Amino acid sequence: MDTTAPIVVLATSSALTAVFYSMYKSRATTVTRLKEAKKISLDQDLKALLSETPGRCVPYAVIEGVVRSVKETLNSQFVDNCKGVIERLTLKEEKMVWNRTTHLWNNTEKVIHQRTNTVPFALGPHDDDISTSVRVIRPLDAAELNLETTYENFHPTVQSLSNAIGHFISGERPKGIQETEEMLRLGDSVTGVGELVLDNNVIKLQPPKQQGFCYFLTRLDYESLLRKQGNGVRLWRILTVLFGVAACSTLLYILWRRYERHRRSRKERSMLEEFKEQQRRRMRELNIDEGSVSPSSCTVCLSRERACVFLECGHVCSCAECYEALPQPKTCPICRAPIHRVVPLYNS
Repeated sequence: MDTTAPIVVLATSSALTAVFYSMYKSRATTVTRLKEAKKISLDQDLKALLSETPGRCVPYAVIEGVVRSVKETLNSQFVDNCKGVIERLTLKEEKMVWNRTTHLWNNTEKVIHQRTNTVPFALGPHDDDISTSVRVIRPLDAAELNLETTYENFHPTVQSLSNAIGHFISGERPKGIQETEEMLRLGDSVTGVGELVLDNNVIKLQPPKQQGFCYFLTRLDYESLLRKQGNGVRLWRILTVLFGVAACSTLLYILWRRYERHRRSRKERSMLEEFKEQQRRRMRELNIDEGSVSPSSCTVCLSRERACVFLECGHVCSCAECYEALPQPKTCPICRAPIHRVVPLYNS
């Protein structure tokens, strides 16, 4: 019996289980640390709080505020009176590609150009009367940086008849270029999670120095960020359990097949020994010397030559007359397997 396919399934499912478990542990650790992060409000006492903290920093803190410019701002290239601090311009090529396996046209996208512009900015309290602000350092390194789409436009490809024929032959049909502008605008509410430090009388939010702590900057509020990360943990846990169960089931199936093969082999050996013992007893009853019996003699009558092959077991052990004399349902005299077909054997 071929065990290649189950072994491949076992190896694949075990490897995927290990990968998914690693992702699950990483995400679960991130969520745990996110829940343990110290939530700090932006008020006038923030500098005094950091001054009294050892090292003048909070290793992992959560702050919520609105985006404020430090010096200059970025103006949208497409929308009037739209100012921000981060701008991302993206050009995507959309085309249809012929799949030779499914014989269908599939829609694909490819980023052909992307540029991100940023200027220094800070997070301030929602109350304009409070002057406290937190300078955001290296915002592009943050996870969950979801920018607002301020402009998008699709430029379809103009095709001539010759181009259409050429694209059909080549298996690629360009649809056009998708142009998108995304921005983090002034006044957007932002949640930042990272290391909060007081440096030269300036409060900064920067990536954590400790390994395993994730830097977040998102337009979601803190509770929504927690839920989103928790949903990601749940997904990786489900995938880990599913592929772990598949790996365990495959392993049990392989062990069961090996056990069945061993049990069947042991049963066949036992039956063969029993058959040989019965054959010797029969020869003693007929007063036939064991050495005088030809190796090709029928194992039933011991007088005629073996003349047929039993299928599916493949044993050659009987003459045609003894086969006809076997009771119904006919089974092989050696292994007791059902005889589905008999092939005559001709000795030259």
